[in-house]
Amino acid sequence: MTTPPPNPRSDPYEPTAPKDRPARLTVGVVGAGRVGPALAASLQLAGHRPVAVSGVSDASVRRAATLLPDVPLVPPAEVLAQADLVLLTVPDDVLPVLVEGFAETAAVRPGQLLVHTSGRYGTKVLEPALRAGGLPLALHPAMTFTGTPVDVQRLAGCSFGVTAPEELRLAAEALVIEMGGEPEWIAEENRALYHAALALGANHLVTLIAESMELLREAGVGAPDRMLGPLLGAALDNALRSGDAALTGPVARGDAGTVAAHITELRKHAPQTVAGYLAMARATADRALAHGLLKPELAEDLLGVLATGAEETR
Repeated sequence: MTTPPPNPRSDPYEPTAPKDRPARLTVGVVGAGRVGPALAASLQLAGHRPVAVSGVSDASVRRAATLLPDVPLVPPAEVLAQADLVLLTVPDDVLPVLVEGFAETAAVRPGQLLVHTSGRYGTKVLEPALRAGGLPLALHPAMTFTGTPVDVQRLAGCSFGVTAPEELRLAAEALVIEMGGEPEWIAEENRALYHAALALGANHLVTLIAESMELLREAGVGAPDRMLGPLLGAALDNALRSGDAALTGPVARGDAGTVAAHITELRKHAPQTVAGYLAMARATADRALAHGLLKPELAEDLLGVLATGAEETR
């Protein structure tokens, strides 16, 4: 009996099987922000060859020099002239204009892979390049980036939100797996919702933690990061495992007096945080009620406190 070949997706830490790998490609980066150089460095580890990168700011130049040493810094059009695979790692609002400009100036070559990393967009934003013969892929790593070499390591096991034409799905999957990632297919019409979900969870989390650390310092805690680390780690683990069943704290318990005291102290010491606290407390109360964690007889007083706090904030 013949042993079946290994599944190239069975382990994101293992390289893809040779038959599933795309041909070795020259790689260019347009926009040396935090994401592009890390992805290009990861592709280099898989055997591809970065040949050009564009960047304007001093920070971009430093990132490129750190993550892609000896790769020349050139104008964007020159990146497209040199690379088989071009990573378009620019801000979301810049991407449509950039792609249109490349198409209008005939910078896109037939058969050239154009890969953007925007969470918001699928491949529709690359249609001008498609009309010029380019091959469009949307590969968005669900990861926060620092602009340092640690980002390359963090790609191992990272999910990528992938949108691609049917005929390019295998190529998209192979590229993601070569970077150590796991492809998660996102329909074109769901890209904005997908990205909003990630922003809600990751970006807003940073804001919440930063505010929490500031308040702890105000309360006299000398090392708020050390205090929050174990607590937040456990909360995140519980939430990922159990969802709403992991809700704890005064809102989920219906401790209206405690919540009122919180609002009073926040108004006194950090009034800019009150609106966010009230919004999150109300959302928590609604979810706790819906899942039977917050007793209805306790919810009335709690919701009254939150409503009063919202009125006073206006």
